[in-house]
Amino acid sequence: EQFNVTSYAAMAVAIVTLEVFAGMWINTFIFSVICIAWVKKKTLSSNEKILLVLGCCRFWYLCIAWIYAFLSIIYPKYLHVHSTLQLVVSIYISLNYSNLWISACLCVFYCIKIANFRNSFFIYLKVKIDRIVPWLLLGSVLLALAIGYDVSENLHSKNDNSTCRGNFWEESIKMEEHLFNVYFLTGFGYAASFTAVIFSALLLLFSLWRHKRNMQTNSMKDLSMDAHIKAMRSVVSFLVMYSINFICLILTIIYSAEKNGNAMMFLVFVYLYAFPGVHSLLLIFSNPKLENTLLRILSAVKCKVCMR
Repeated sequence: EQFNVTSYAAMAVAIVTLEVFAGMWINTFIFSVICIAWVKKKTLSSNEKILLVLGCCRFWYLCIAWIYAFLSIIYPKYLHVHSTLQLVVSIYISLNYSNLWISACLCVFYCIKIANFRNSFFIYLKVKIDRIVPWLLLGSVLLALAIGYDVSENLHSKNDNSTCRGNFWEESIKMEEHLFNVYFLTGFGYAASFTAVIFSALLLLFSLWRHKRNMQTNSMKDLSMDAHIKAMRSVVSFLVMYSINFICLILTIIYSAEKNGNAMMFLVFVYLYAFPGVHSLLLIFSNPKLENTLLRILSAVKCKVCMR
């Protein structure tokens, strides 16, 4: 039995390490390409700003996630030292929320930029979106930091209550209050980003359907239609991944409360650690600049390998 546990832990560390480092390299590539373009052009588009912050957040999220997974699997007792647990959990949750909300901001940005609606508020957003994006990114990061700190504080208070002496009934009520705050904040953060992604995808889909219906039949290539289709491919593929990711995140809340389902949680965490890298890879192939740069690098590497 001890051998099986050790083998399971080694396999989990190996899989998580492979996913994390692959995702870190992919997001480092996105961050590097956009930074180089920033230095050359002295300016960034709103889309590039979102990708830059998203790549940075995902890099550090994967780094902290790997540290958290490594400690929880190899050194679980060290992780539950109060100061260590509070620090790691606070950073981990903050980066996780930043990752989710900034990726949701990217979907909202695609929707506002490409979809066509005559609503005055939507037209206002389309005109002002480039000015709104920096504040939206800053607000997402600051709110993620605040929630991450609050959740870690509640967990820290829960651990203190579980070890202190006193009335068992009163301490149980306090512990339930802290857990309720943790689950409520966590669920709210997941649901808010998921709702934004769903509405963005549905609005883009409706805009595409209405554009096709109103478009006159001709043999000329319609640029607006191409833009809708390309954006929908990116958003729908992300919506499918994000839906699975949302389900996995909810499962982490359920199984953390019930303290069971190790096999299920292993599969859940395998997907959660793969999501930042896989989605970033899809973003690369949906962005012509990033895709062309990646293909040039791969072709150069291939030429060097063939010459050897």
